[in-house]
Amino acid sequence: MEQVPFDKRNGKIWFNNELVDWSSAKIHILSHGFHYASCVFEGLRVYDNHIFKLEEHTERFFYSANRMGFQIPYSEEEINKACDLVVSVQKIKNGYVRPVAWRGSEQMAVSAQKTKIHVAVATWEWGTYFDPKLLLKGISLSISDLRRPNPNSVPWDTKASGLYMICTLSKHKAEKDGFTDALMLDHEDNIAEATGANIFFKNKDGELHTPIPDSFLNGITRRCVIDIAKSKGIKVIERKIKTDEIRNFVGCFLTGTAAEITPVSKINDHTFEVCETIKNLSKSYQSLVRQKNTA
Repeated sequence: MEQVPFDKRNGKIWFNNELVDWSSAKIHILSHGFHYASCVFEGLRVYDNHIFKLEEHTERFFYSANRMGFQIPYSEEEINKACDLVVSVQKIKNGYVRPVAWRGSEQMAVSAQKTKIHVAVATWEWGTYFDPKLLLKGISLSISDLRRPNPNSVPWDTKASGLYMICTLSKHKAEKDGFTDALMLDHEDNIAEATGANIFFKNKDGELHTPIPDSFLNGITRRCVIDIAKSKGIKVIERKIKTDEIRNFVGCFLTGTAAEITPVSKINDHTFEVCETIKNLSKSYQSLVRQKNTA
C-alpha cells in the first residue's frame, strides 16, 4: 500500500507551544534552517502508548541545539510534555515522534544570530524501519564511497540535519545497486555506522565488536543493547574496526531508535548468519521497550 505523503496527513502538530492543524504547520521558504541546515531533530519510538527513553532523547535534543549555537526557547520538561501531548491527541499506540528545532526567516545569510528559534513536535503511527520480510533473513549493506566527516569539522555528536546529507546520498546509491542500506566509514577508513543506525559484529567466540563512537552519534539504542548484552554475560568490545576484518565475523546487526535491532545478512559480498545471539538480543530489547516507566 502506498504511503500517504506527510503533508497530506491529518491531526495536530505541536508548533511553537500551540497545537495546530497538521496542514497548518508550515514555515516560510526563506527560513534559515531550510537553506543553511541550522536545524536539529530527534526521533523517538512509541510502544503501547508510551514513549521510550523520552528524557534521554530530549536531553540530546537540547545538547544538539547548544552544539549548533542556539537555545531551544522551552524547558526540557515542556518538550517532554509536548511529546506526550501529541501522542495522546493523535492516539498513537505504536509510532514515531519527531521533535525539530530550526532558525527562522529573520535573516538570510551565513550569520543568523538574530533569528527566532522555532520548535515543533509531530507524531505518526509507524511499524518497522526496514521491510518486515527482510528482518527475518537480514538486510544487505554496501560500503559507501562517502565518509563520515572528521570530528574536528562538524558537530558530529548531534542530530543536526546537515549531517544526514551524505546518509541520504549513500542510501540512495545502495538502493540503486540492489542493497538495503549503506555502511559508512570514518575519515580514517574505519567502519563507522550505517546511514541511520549503529553497527555491531559477532565473532566466532560469541563476542560483540562495535566501533568507538568518536566521529558519529553514540546512539541511545546502541547503549541499551550494550547494557542488555553485558547483562547476558556477552563480552562487548568497542574498538576501531577495518573493512578487511568483516570476513572474520559470523554475525552482524544494526541498532537505532528506528532500526531497533536489525540483522544484517550481507556486506558487499560477505554473508552473515542471523544467529540466535542476535535473535535473543532483539527479543530482550523488545521486552525492554514495552515496559512502562523505563525512561
